[in-house]
Amino acid sequence: MDTGGAEALHRGDAPSPSSGVGRCCTNHRCAHKQSRGNPSSGDIFHAAPNIDHSQDFVRNDVKQWLNWLRNNIGYDGWRLDFVRGFSGGYVKEYIEASNPAFAIGEYWDSMAYEGGNLCYNQDAHRQRVINWINATGGTSSAFDVTTKGILHSALHNEYWRLIDPAGKPPGVMGWWPSRAVTFLENHDTGSTQGHWPFPRDKLMQGYAYILTHPGTPVVFYDHFYDFGIHDVVTELIEARKRAGIHCRSVVKIHHANSDGYVAQIGDTLVVKLGHFDWNPSKQIDLHGTWQKFLDKPSDYQIWFRI
Repeated sequence: MDTGGAEALHRGDAPSPSSGVGRCCTNHRCAHKQSRGNPSSGDIFHAAPNIDHSQDFVRNDVKQWLNWLRNNIGYDGWRLDFVRGFSGGYVKEYIEASNPAFAIGEYWDSMAYEGGNLCYNQDAHRQRVINWINATGGTSSAFDVTTKGILHSALHNEYWRLIDPAGKPPGVMGWWPSRAVTFLENHDTGSTQGHWPFPRDKLMQGYAYILTHPGTPVVFYDHFYDFGIHDVVTELIEARKRAGIHCRSVVKIHHANSDGYVAQIGDTLVVKLGHFDWNPSKQIDLHGTWQKFLDKPSDYQIWFRI
């Protein structure tokens, strides 16, 4: 559920000086509280007024509202917008009070670039996301913006970006996979807003990556229903289920250079991205017999151990 319907909850803490203090003649409590607002515990979002989460009555109102959404309306999860706007400690309090089945925070900030090119090392970026998850006490997951950004460049014959110096996936997935929600697009990056659209000709490789790797992958509604890739995405979801891949599955990366990328996920699945010739049956470090499940020439291939 996207709580953006009341987006001010996700925009910070300090009351805005333009929010009407001194003009409210019918609600003296409102004006009184606004005049005593505390400094923000996060970044300022200038398109909406901020909410002072340090106030007990504000937090109590939020908790009551969330529980009403759960118990009266039937929502069982929260999609938290612009979580940079206030401390993750408040998120922890709200989640513990409302007990959702799942919660996702959108911690989206700029990645590292040099000379207009994406830097290889994005550890600082993913560390900021990890820090926010830690601030929630691990009660919330977060969108793996780091992985999305790296895939934008990696799938253009820069597959070496898909392995970090420790041999792990380079996004949040590589450090805290059970709290990483992997995605290619959302309503901000794509759709009608198009702030950071995923390369359309790389969509299937992108889905082949996130749907075969740990973390909790999501499929963008527009892609599934409007882009003509419904059946192939469904095949990838079936491959994930058949292989028993889950949010904590182990990744062993065998190949990551300009030609392409190969990884074994769990015990039974191998995925290849890129154009080069590669077969798991010819690899001395991949024991057993492997059978091709999906073969998309020049894009991706998937094998299962049989």
